[in-house]
Amino acid sequence: MYKTIIFDVDGTLINTEDAVLGSLQKLLKTDYNKDIERSELSFVLGIPGSDSLPKLGIDNIDKANDRWNFFMKDFYQSIHVYNEINYLLDTLKKKGLNQGIVTSKTKQELKDDFEPFGLMKYLSHIVCADDTKKHKPNPEPIIEFLKISKAESSSSIYIGDTIYDFECARDAGVDFGLALWGCKNHESIPAKYKFEKPSDILNILA
Repeated sequence: MYKTIIFDVDGTLINTEDAVLGSLQKLLKTDYNKDIERSELSFVLGIPGSDSLPKLGIDNIDKANDRWNFFMKDFYQSIHVYNEINYLLDTLKKKGLNQGIVTSKTKQELKDDFEPFGLMKYLSHIVCADDTKKHKPNPEPIIEFLKISKAESSSSIYIGDTIYDFECARDAGVDFGLALWGCKNHESIPAKYKFEKPSDILNILA
């Protein structure tokens, strides 16, 4: 049924929640003297800094993004690949399926936060935040992925962990699978599939 599996990165392939929110807290405290609870910052998970920072009242987005990435380095030790992801990607490759990612990370962020884990070898096509003018939840990133990979929407599925991922997939005409291992509020996110663990994805390909 599916020939192309498209993954989100944060909260789907790697766990970056502590790093993203911890570094944002540090940025807000250090540069803006703002103390904000992590629970109030969770809305930033899954969208680019260029979209989330203005919602925190920050004007100089480029400078703040650079500083956010600078503080991320203090939290790199908390970033890790989710269990079964290596097995999943390797198995999908052996099955001959096309794999790629659509992420709200910029190319530089992907290089810094994701590439060190050695998963890029499984991914044929990449769409980052700086590849499109519009970002998730807008469908443009997945539409761009379908364009560059020459994949059909009807035989593609997007795997992600947020409502932004679902809306992006829905409006691009692509089926959506929810990664419960990285999701915080699955009851409010509609999905064709809800996967408890990464290897469950293989069940829909049998």
